[in-house]
Amino acid sequence: MSGIQSNLDGQAHWRSALMDNYGTPGLTLVRGEGARVWDADGREYLDLLGGIAVNALGHAHPEVVRAVTEQISTMGHISNLYVNPVAVELAEALLEIAGLGATAGSEANGRVLFVNSGAEANEAALKITRRTGRTKIIACEGAFHGRTMGALSLTGQPSKREPFEPLLPGVVHIPFGDIDALKAVVDSDTAAVVLEPILGEGGVIPAPDGYLQAAREITKQAGAMLVLDEIQTGIARTGVWFAFQRAGVMPDVITLAKGLGGGLPLGAVIGVGETGDLLEPGQHGATFGGSPAGCAAGLAVLRTIARDNLNDHVAALGKDIAAGIEELGHPLVSGVRGAGLLIGITLRDTVAPAVAKAAERAGYLVNPVAPDAIRLAPPLILSHEQAEGFLDALPTALDSTQKGN
Repeated sequence: MSGIQSNLDGQAHWRSALMDNYGTPGLTLVRGEGARVWDADGREYLDLLGGIAVNALGHAHPEVVRAVTEQISTMGHISNLYVNPVAVELAEALLEIAGLGATAGSEANGRVLFVNSGAEANEAALKITRRTGRTKIIACEGAFHGRTMGALSLTGQPSKREPFEPLLPGVVHIPFGDIDALKAVVDSDTAAVVLEPILGEGGVIPAPDGYLQAAREITKQAGAMLVLDEIQTGIARTGVWFAFQRAGVMPDVITLAKGLGGGLPLGAVIGVGETGDLLEPGQHGATFGGSPAGCAAGLAVLRTIARDNLNDHVAALGKDIAAGIEELGHPLVSGVRGAGLLIGITLRDTVAPAVAKAAERAGYLVNPVAPDAIRLAPPLILSHEQAEGFLDALPTALDSTQKGN
Protein backbone atom coordinates (compact mmCIF):
# COMPACT_ATOMS: atom_id res chain seq x y z
CA MET A 1 0.00 0.00 0.00
CA SER A 2 1.20 3.52 -0.80
CA GLY A 3 0.19 5.04 2.53
CA ILE A 4 -0.99 8.31 0.93
CA GLN A 5 -2.10 10.69 3.68
CA SER A 6 -2.79 14.00 1.90
CA ASN A 7 -3.17 15.64 -1.50
CA LEU A 8 0.50 16.68 -1.50
CA ASP A 9 1.54 13.18 -0.48
CA GLY A 10 -0.56 11.76 -3.31
CA GLN A 11 1.13 14.03 -5.82
CA ALA A 12 4.57 12.96 -4.65
CA HIS A 13 3.71 9.26 -4.92
CA TRP A 14 2.13 9.81 -8.34
CA ARG A 15 5.24 11.55 -9.70
CA SER A 16 7.53 8.80 -8.49
CA ALA A 17 5.48 5.81 -9.67
CA LEU A 18 3.46 6.80 -12.75
CA MET A 19 4.42 7.92 -16.24
CA ASP A 20 3.98 11.60 -16.97
CA ASN A 21 1.44 11.28 -19.78
CA TYR A 22 -1.27 12.89 -17.63
CA GLY A 23 0.95 15.31 -15.75
CA THR A 24 0.46 15.28 -12.00
CA PRO A 25 -3.14 15.81 -10.85
CA GLY A 26 -3.77 18.38 -8.15
CA LEU A 27 -6.24 16.37 -6.08
CA THR A 28 -6.11 12.90 -4.55
CA LEU A 29 -9.68 11.61 -4.42
CA VAL A 30 -10.26 8.80 -1.96
CA ARG A 31 -14.03 8.33 -1.62
CA GLY A 32 -17.29 9.01 -3.44
CA GLU A 33 -20.99 8.79 -2.77
CA GLY A 34 -23.57 9.76 -5.36
CA ALA A 35 -22.44 13.00 -6.98
CA ARG A 36 -20.07 13.87 -4.12
CA VAL A 37 -16.39 12.99 -3.66
CA TRP A 38 -13.82 13.58 -0.92
CA ASP A 39 -10.09 14.20 -1.24
CA ALA A 40 -7.24 12.92 0.91
CA ASP A 41 -7.41 16.06 3.06
CA GLY A 42 -11.08 15.41 3.87
CA ARG A 43 -12.56 18.14 1.67
CA GLU A 44 -15.88 17.47 -0.04
CA TYR A 45 -16.64 18.36 -3.67
CA LEU A 46 -19.62 18.13 -5.98
CA ASP A 47 -18.41 16.04 -8.92
CA LEU A 48 -19.67 17.75 -12.07
CA LEU A 49 -17.39 15.77 -14.38
CA GLY A 50 -18.28 12.22 -13.34
CA GLY A 51 -15.00 10.66 -14.42
CA ILE A 52 -15.53 12.36 -17.82
CA ALA A 53 -19.13 11.18 -18.32
CA VAL A 54 -18.35 7.71 -16.94
CA ASN A 55 -20.10 7.57 -13.57
CA ALA A 56 -23.63 7.62 -14.95
CA LEU A 57 -25.12 6.69 -11.56
CA GLY A 58 -22.52 8.51 -9.52
CA HIS A 59 -20.16 6.90 -7.04
CA ALA A 60 -20.93 3.71 -5.10
CA HIS A 61 -24.48 3.47 -6.40
CA PRO A 62 -26.15 0.62 -4.48
CA GLU A 63 -27.49 -1.08 -7.63
CA VAL A 64 -24.04 -1.17 -9.25
CA VAL A 65 -22.39 -2.28 -6.01
CA ARG A 66 -24.96 -5.05 -5.56
CA ALA A 67 -24.76 -6.30 -9.13
CA VAL A 68 -20.95 -6.36 -9.28
CA THR A 69 -20.62 -7.91 -5.82
CA GLU A 70 -23.05 -10.69 -6.63
CA GLN A 71 -21.43 -11.35 -9.99
CA ILE A 72 -17.80 -11.29 -8.84
CA SER A 73 -18.69 -13.67 -6.01
CA THR A 74 -20.31 -16.01 -8.54
CA MET A 75 -17.99 -15.84 -11.55
CA GLY A 76 -15.46 -13.17 -12.39
CA HIS A 77 -13.93 -14.00 -15.76
CA ILE A 78 -14.33 -16.86 -18.25
CA SER A 79 -12.92 -15.40 -21.51
CA ASN A 80 -14.93 -15.43 -24.74
CA LEU A 81 -14.43 -19.15 -25.32
CA TYR A 82 -17.66 -19.86 -23.43
CA VAL A 83 -21.15 -18.38 -23.43
CA ASN A 84 -21.38 -15.62 -20.86
CA PRO A 85 -25.10 -15.23 -20.00
CA VAL A 86 -24.60 -11.76 -18.51
CA ALA A 87 -23.01 -10.46 -21.72
CA VAL A 88 -25.85 -11.97 -23.76
CA GLU A 89 -28.42 -10.24 -21.57
CA LEU A 90 -26.65 -6.89 -21.80
CA ALA A 91 -26.28 -7.20 -25.58
CA GLU A 92 -29.99 -7.88 -25.91
CA ALA A 93 -30.77 -4.90 -23.67
CA LEU A 94 -28.56 -2.59 -25.78
CA LEU A 95 -30.23 -3.71 -28.99
CA GLU A 96 -33.61 -3.11 -27.39
CA ILE A 97 -32.91 0.48 -26.30
CA ALA A 98 -31.32 1.22 -29.69
CA GLY A 99 -34.54 0.18 -31.41
CA LEU A 100 -32.96 -2.96 -32.85
CA GLY A 101 -34.40 -5.59 -30.55
CA ALA A 102 -36.06 -8.81 -31.59
CA THR A 103 -39.79 -8.68 -32.25
CA ALA A 104 -42.37 -11.42 -32.51
CA GLY A 105 -41.37 -13.72 -35.35
CA SER A 106 -38.12 -11.91 -36.20
CA GLU A 107 -34.58 -11.73 -34.90
CA ALA A 108 -32.81 -8.62 -33.61
CA ASN A 109 -31.70 -6.20 -36.31
CA GLY A 110 -28.12 -5.97 -35.13
CA ARG A 111 -25.32 -7.51 -33.11
CA VAL A 112 -23.05 -6.34 -30.30
CA LEU A 113 -19.31 -6.67 -29.72
CA PHE A 114 -18.01 -5.93 -26.20
CA VAL A 115 -14.63 -4.35 -25.56
CA ASN A 116 -13.04 -2.50 -22.64
CA SER A 117 -12.93 1.17 -23.63
CA GLY A 118 -14.01 3.80 -26.11
CA ALA A 119 -10.77 3.71 -28.06
CA GLU A 120 -11.10 -0.07 -28.42
CA ALA A 121 -14.69 0.34 -29.60
CA ASN A 122 -13.54 2.72 -32.33
CA GLU A 123 -10.67 0.41 -33.27
CA ALA A 124 -13.18 -2.40 -33.74
CA ALA A 125 -15.45 -0.11 -35.76
CA LEU A 126 -12.51 0.72 -38.03
CA LYS A 127 -11.91 -2.98 -38.66
CA ILE A 128 -15.59 -3.45 -39.48
CA THR A 129 -15.34 -0.70 -42.11
CA ARG A 130 -12.37 -2.51 -43.71
CA ARG A 131 -14.63 -5.50 -44.34
CA THR A 132 -16.30 -3.41 -47.07
CA GLY A 133 -13.12 -3.57 -49.17
CA ARG A 134 -12.84 0.22 -49.04
CA THR A 135 -10.23 2.11 -47.01
CA LYS A 136 -11.12 5.82 -47.17
CA ILE A 137 -12.53 7.19 -43.91
CA ILE A 138 -14.00 10.64 -43.33
CA ALA A 139 -13.72 12.20 -39.86
CA CYS A 140 -13.96 15.73 -38.51
CA GLU A 141 -11.58 18.43 -37.41
CA GLY A 142 -11.81 18.87 -33.65
CA ALA A 143 -13.19 15.37 -33.12
CA PHE A 144 -11.80 12.99 -30.51
CA HIS A 145 -12.11 9.23 -30.96
CA GLY A 146 -9.31 7.89 -28.76
CA ARG A 147 -5.53 7.66 -28.51
CA THR A 148 -4.72 4.18 -29.81
CA MET A 149 -3.21 4.33 -33.29
CA GLY A 150 -6.35 3.66 -35.30
CA ALA A 151 -8.61 5.80 -33.11
CA LEU A 152 -5.95 8.52 -33.07
CA SER A 153 -5.96 8.49 -36.87
CA LEU A 154 -9.65 9.46 -36.69
CA THR A 155 -9.06 12.13 -34.04
CA GLY A 156 -9.06 15.58 -35.62
CA GLN A 157 -6.77 17.30 -33.12
CA PRO A 158 -3.24 17.85 -34.53
CA SER A 159 -1.58 18.30 -31.13
CA LYS A 160 -2.57 14.74 -30.22
CA ARG A 161 -1.79 13.26 -33.64
CA GLU A 162 1.49 14.82 -34.72
CA PRO A 163 3.88 13.21 -32.19
CA PHE A 164 2.83 9.75 -33.43
CA GLU A 165 2.65 10.18 -37.18
CA PRO A 166 2.56 8.48 -39.62
CA LEU A 167 -0.83 7.14 -38.64
CA LEU A 168 -3.41 5.06 -40.48
CA PRO A 169 -3.53 6.22 -44.11
CA GLY A 170 -6.72 7.10 -45.91
CA VAL A 171 -8.35 9.28 -43.22
CA VAL A 172 -9.64 12.64 -44.46
CA HIS A 173 -10.59 15.34 -41.94
CA ILE A 174 -13.21 17.95 -42.81
CA PRO A 175 -14.83 20.81 -40.85
CA PHE A 176 -17.44 19.56 -38.37
CA GLY A 177 -21.01 20.43 -39.29
CA ASP A 178 -20.25 21.45 -42.89
CA ILE A 179 -22.64 19.52 -45.13
CA ASP A 180 -21.10 20.82 -48.36
CA ALA A 181 -17.63 19.67 -47.23
CA LEU A 182 -19.06 16.25 -46.46
CA LYS A 183 -20.71 15.97 -49.86
CA ALA A 184 -17.46 16.95 -51.54
CA VAL A 185 -15.34 14.15 -50.04
CA VAL A 186 -17.69 11.16 -49.80
CA ASP A 187 -17.36 9.05 -52.93
CA SER A 188 -17.38 5.45 -54.14
CA ASP A 189 -14.04 4.81 -52.37
CA THR A 190 -15.39 5.87 -48.97
CA ALA A 191 -15.77 3.09 -46.44
CA ALA A 192 -17.31 5.21 -43.68
CA VAL A 193 -17.98 8.60 -42.20
CA VAL A 194 -17.21 8.66 -38.46
CA LEU A 195 -18.93 11.38 -36.41
CA GLU A 196 -19.58 12.43 -32.84
CA PRO A 197 -23.12 13.80 -32.43
CA ILE A 198 -21.56 16.32 -30.03
CA LEU A 199 -17.84 17.05 -30.08
CA GLY A 200 -17.00 16.25 -26.45
CA GLU A 201 -13.25 16.79 -26.11
CA GLY A 202 -13.54 19.31 -28.92
CA GLY A 203 -15.38 21.71 -26.60
CA VAL A 204 -18.94 20.33 -26.29
CA ILE A 205 -20.04 21.42 -29.77
CA PRO A 206 -23.32 19.88 -30.98
CA ALA A 207 -23.79 18.94 -34.61
CA PRO A 208 -25.87 21.63 -36.35
CA ASP A 209 -29.52 20.86 -37.01
CA GLY A 210 -29.84 18.60 -40.03
CA TYR A 211 -26.18 17.55 -40.11
CA LEU A 212 -26.61 13.96 -38.95
CA GLN A 213 -29.60 13.53 -41.24
CA ALA A 214 -27.55 14.83 -44.18
CA ALA A 215 -24.66 12.53 -43.24
CA ARG A 216 -27.03 9.58 -43.22
CA GLU A 217 -28.34 10.41 -46.67
CA ILE A 218 -24.91 11.16 -48.17
CA THR A 219 -23.39 7.92 -46.90
CA LYS A 220 -26.38 5.88 -48.00
CA GLN A 221 -26.16 7.24 -51.53
CA ALA A 222 -22.43 6.42 -51.71
CA GLY A 223 -22.81 2.94 -50.20
CA ALA A 224 -20.65 4.02 -47.25
CA MET A 225 -21.20 3.38 -43.56
CA LEU A 226 -22.24 6.00 -41.04
CA VAL A 227 -20.40 5.34 -37.78
CA LEU A 228 -21.58 7.36 -34.79
CA ASP A 229 -19.24 7.65 -31.83
CA GLU A 230 -21.67 7.77 -28.90
CA ILE A 231 -18.97 7.09 -26.33
CA GLN A 232 -19.65 10.37 -24.56
CA THR A 233 -23.23 11.04 -25.68
CA GLY A 234 -24.73 7.57 -25.25
CA ILE A 235 -26.48 5.90 -22.31
CA ALA A 236 -28.89 8.75 -21.46
CA ARG A 237 -26.23 11.47 -21.31
CA THR A 238 -28.24 13.83 -23.53
CA GLY A 239 -31.70 12.90 -22.19
CA VAL A 240 -32.31 10.02 -24.61
CA TRP A 241 -30.63 6.62 -24.73
CA PHE A 242 -28.56 7.64 -27.76
CA ALA A 243 -28.02 11.03 -29.37
CA PHE A 244 -28.84 9.63 -32.81
CA GLN A 245 -32.39 9.13 -31.56
CA ARG A 246 -32.67 12.88 -31.09
CA ALA A 247 -31.81 13.31 -34.77
CA GLY A 248 -34.15 10.57 -35.96
CA VAL A 249 -31.48 8.63 -37.87
CA MET A 250 -30.12 5.11 -37.64
CA PRO A 251 -26.36 4.68 -38.19
CA ASP A 252 -24.64 1.53 -39.41
CA VAL A 253 -22.29 1.31 -36.43
CA ILE A 254 -22.61 2.73 -32.90
CA THR A 255 -19.66 2.85 -30.52
CA LEU A 256 -20.16 3.08 -26.76
CA ALA A 257 -18.18 3.14 -23.51
CA LYS A 258 -17.92 5.63 -20.61
CA GLY A 259 -21.35 5.62 -18.92
CA LEU A 260 -22.16 2.09 -20.06
CA GLY A 261 -20.11 0.43 -17.30
CA GLY A 262 -21.17 2.74 -14.48
CA GLY A 263 -17.53 3.17 -13.42
CA LEU A 264 -16.16 -0.17 -14.64
CA PRO A 265 -14.22 -0.44 -17.92
CA LEU A 266 -16.74 -1.50 -20.54
CA GLY A 267 -17.18 -0.59 -24.18
CA ALA A 268 -19.41 -1.86 -26.95
CA VAL A 269 -19.88 -1.74 -30.70
CA ILE A 270 -23.35 -2.17 -32.14
CA GLY A 271 -23.47 -3.28 -35.77
CA VAL A 272 -26.84 -2.43 -37.30
CA GLY A 273 -28.44 -4.89 -39.70
CA GLU A 274 -25.98 -6.68 -41.97
CA THR A 275 -23.12 -4.60 -40.55
CA GLY A 276 -23.33 -6.74 -37.43
CA ASP A 277 -22.44 -9.81 -39.50
CA LEU A 278 -19.23 -8.50 -41.10
CA LEU A 279 -16.72 -9.68 -38.50
CA GLU A 280 -16.07 -13.40 -38.77
CA PRO A 281 -14.59 -15.79 -36.17
CA GLY A 282 -11.00 -14.87 -35.34
CA GLN A 283 -11.10 -11.40 -36.92
CA HIS A 284 -11.34 -9.45 -33.67
CA GLY A 285 -11.36 -10.05 -29.95
CA ALA A 286 -10.68 -8.67 -26.47
CA THR A 287 -9.65 -10.93 -23.59
CA PHE A 288 -11.61 -8.94 -21.02
CA GLY A 289 -14.31 -7.70 -23.40
CA GLY A 290 -17.77 -8.39 -22.01
CA SER A 291 -16.52 -9.70 -18.67
CA PRO A 292 -19.32 -10.94 -16.39
CA ALA A 293 -18.59 -8.29 -13.75
CA GLY A 294 -18.46 -5.43 -16.24
CA CYS A 295 -21.64 -6.56 -17.95
CA ALA A 296 -23.39 -6.91 -14.59
CA ALA A 297 -22.54 -3.27 -13.93
CA GLY A 298 -23.83 -2.34 -17.38
CA LEU A 299 -27.13 -4.09 -16.77
CA ALA A 300 -27.49 -2.31 -13.43
CA VAL A 301 -26.92 1.03 -15.18
CA LEU A 302 -29.53 0.39 -17.89
CA ARG A 303 -32.12 -0.95 -15.47
CA THR A 304 -31.68 1.94 -13.05
CA ILE A 305 -31.92 4.55 -15.79
CA ALA A 306 -35.16 2.94 -16.99
CA ARG A 307 -36.61 2.37 -13.51
CA ASP A 308 -35.87 5.90 -12.27
CA ASN A 309 -36.83 7.59 -15.54
CA LEU A 310 -33.44 9.28 -15.69
CA ASN A 311 -33.73 10.20 -19.37
CA ASP A 312 -36.50 12.66 -18.53
CA HIS A 313 -34.63 13.85 -15.44
CA VAL A 314 -31.48 14.49 -17.47
CA ALA A 315 -33.35 16.35 -20.19
CA ALA A 316 -35.16 18.60 -17.68
CA LEU A 317 -32.18 19.24 -15.41
CA GLY A 318 -29.89 19.99 -18.34
CA LYS A 319 -32.30 22.65 -19.58
CA ASP A 320 -32.54 24.13 -16.08
CA ILE A 321 -28.75 24.33 -15.71
CA ALA A 322 -28.32 25.90 -19.15
CA ALA A 323 -31.07 28.44 -18.44
CA GLY A 324 -29.62 29.19 -15.02
CA ILE A 325 -26.18 29.92 -16.48
CA GLU A 326 -27.65 32.19 -19.13
CA GLU A 327 -29.79 34.01 -16.55
CA LEU A 328 -26.66 34.92 -14.59
CA GLY A 329 -25.88 37.40 -17.33
CA HIS A 330 -22.21 37.25 -16.40
CA PRO A 331 -20.02 39.28 -18.77
CA LEU A 332 -17.44 36.48 -19.07
CA VAL A 333 -20.00 33.92 -20.29
CA SER A 334 -20.66 34.02 -24.04
CA GLY A 335 -23.08 31.10 -24.17
CA VAL A 336 -24.11 27.60 -23.18
CA ARG A 337 -24.21 24.62 -25.53
CA GLY A 338 -24.69 20.86 -25.45
CA ALA A 339 -27.65 18.66 -24.57
CA GLY A 340 -28.91 17.03 -21.38
CA LEU A 341 -26.06 16.71 -18.89
CA LEU A 342 -23.29 17.23 -21.41
CA ILE A 343 -22.94 20.99 -21.14
CA GLY A 344 -20.35 23.44 -22.39
CA ILE A 345 -20.05 26.91 -20.84
CA THR A 346 -18.32 29.12 -23.40
CA LEU A 347 -16.23 32.06 -22.20
CA ARG A 348 -15.21 35.36 -23.81
CA ASP A 349 -11.59 34.89 -22.75
CA THR A 350 -9.15 31.99 -22.53
CA VAL A 351 -9.45 31.63 -18.76
CA ALA A 352 -11.22 28.27 -18.44
CA PRO A 353 -8.39 26.69 -16.37
CA ALA A 354 -8.54 29.56 -13.89
CA VAL A 355 -12.34 29.31 -13.63
CA ALA A 356 -12.08 25.54 -13.04
CA LYS A 357 -9.49 26.09 -10.31
CA ALA A 358 -11.68 28.69 -8.61
CA ALA A 359 -14.66 26.31 -8.80
CA GLU A 360 -12.53 23.59 -7.22
CA ARG A 361 -11.64 25.89 -4.33
CA ALA A 362 -15.38 26.44 -3.86
CA GLY A 363 -16.02 22.69 -3.81
CA TYR A 364 -17.05 21.99 -7.41
CA LEU A 365 -15.17 19.82 -9.93
CA VAL A 366 -15.54 20.98 -13.53
CA ASN A 367 -13.40 20.50 -16.62
CA PRO A 368 -11.66 23.22 -18.69
CA VAL A 369 -12.11 21.23 -21.90
CA ALA A 370 -10.81 24.13 -24.00
CA PRO A 371 -9.07 27.39 -23.11
CA ASP A 372 -12.40 29.18 -23.46
CA ALA A 373 -14.87 26.46 -22.47
CA ILE A 374 -15.89 24.61 -19.30
CA ARG A 375 -17.39 21.13 -19.62
CA LEU A 376 -19.98 19.69 -17.25
CA ALA A 377 -20.73 15.95 -17.46
CA PRO A 378 -22.04 15.10 -13.98
CA PRO A 379 -23.68 11.88 -12.85
CA LEU A 380 -27.16 11.50 -14.28
CA ILE A 381 -28.49 11.35 -10.71
CA LEU A 382 -27.41 14.92 -9.96
CA SER A 383 -30.19 16.63 -8.04
CA HIS A 384 -31.79 19.99 -8.74
CA GLU A 385 -30.58 21.21 -5.35
CA GLN A 386 -26.99 20.26 -6.14
CA ALA A 387 -27.23 22.00 -9.50
CA GLU A 388 -28.59 25.13 -7.84
CA GLY A 389 -25.66 25.15 -5.45
CA PHE A 390 -23.27 25.19 -8.40
CA LEU A 391 -25.19 27.99 -10.10
CA ASP A 392 -24.97 30.03 -6.90
CA ALA A 393 -21.19 29.49 -6.73
CA LEU A 394 -20.42 30.02 -10.42
CA PRO A 395 -20.40 33.85 -10.50
CA THR A 396 -17.68 34.00 -7.84
CA ALA A 397 -15.59 31.50 -9.77
CA LEU A 398 -16.00 33.57 -12.92
CA ASP A 399 -15.20 36.79 -11.09
CA SER A 400 -11.96 35.31 -9.74
CA THR A 401 -10.36 35.59 -13.19
CA GLN A 402 -10.64 39.38 -13.24
CA LYS A 403 -7.68 41.60 -12.44
CA GLY A 404 -6.84 41.85 -8.78
CA ASN A 405 -8.30 38.43 -7.90
